[in-house]
Amino acid sequence: MNTGRLFVPLLAGASLRDRVIASIGALIGIGFVGLTCTALFPSSMPWIVAPMGASAVLLFAVPASPLAQPWSIAGGNVVSAIVGAIVAWAFPDPAIAAAVAVSLAILTMSLLRCLHPPGGAAALSAVLGGYALFSAHVVDFLIVVAVNSLLMVAIGWLFHRFSGHSYPHRAKPVEGKVLPPAPVSGLSIGDIDAALDDLGETFDISREDLALLLDRAEAHAATRSRAG
Repeated sequence: MNTGRLFVPLLAGASLRDRVIASIGALIGIGFVGLTCTALFPSSMPWIVAPMGASAVLLFAVPASPLAQPWSIAGGNVVSAIVGAIVAWAFPDPAIAAAVAVSLAILTMSLLRCLHPPGGAAALSAVLGGYALFSAHVVDFLIVVAVNSLLMVAIGWLFHRFSGHSYPHRAKPVEGKVLPPAPVSGLSIGDIDAALDDLGETFDISREDLALLLDRAEAHAATRSRAG
C-alpha cells in the first residue's frame, strides 16, 4: 500500500497552509466565543454548546462551502435548536425525540436555505439536554446557541479578512493570475444544473463557484494546448 496516499488532502484544493490557517482560526474562534460568553452569562448557564466545534471546522477549514456561510451557521444552529426544543416537548421518549428532532431539523434548514450540519447536533442537544419547549432552561439554551453562533460568524468574518479567503464567500475571478481566454464553449449555469440533475448527487460547492472553476480549467487547457 502506498502510505503517501494517506496524507493526500481529501478536499479538492486543500493545502497544508490552509489547514494551518484553519487550525489557527478555530483556536481564535472558539477561544473568543468561550471567553466572551463566560463573561456574559451567569454560571447557571452553559457558556458554549458542542455544535460550535463542528461549526468552527466548516467556518475556518472550508469557508467557501455553502454550508459555512453566515446564514447557514446562525440560522441553521438556532432554527435547529428551536426544532429540537419543540420535539423534546412533544415526544417524551428521548430515543424517538432524538430521531424526529434531527429529521425535522434537516427539513426545516433545507426549506429556510440555512442547511448546516452542526444544526443536527443542536437539535440533538436540545433533546438530550432536556431543553423542552416551555421548560425552565430552554430560553437559556436558545440564547447560548444564538450568541455562540453570531459571535462565531463575527470572528470568522474578521479572521478571513486576513486569511486570504473571501467570507461571506462570493465567486470571483482570481486576481493576479491572468490566463489567455479559453475557446468559448457556450457552457451556462443551466448546463451545470442539467449535469447535476444527471448525476443525482449534491456537492458541497455553489453553482457559481463550479462555473468559475470550469471556466478556469478550460483556460488552463487552452494554454497547455497552445504551448504544445
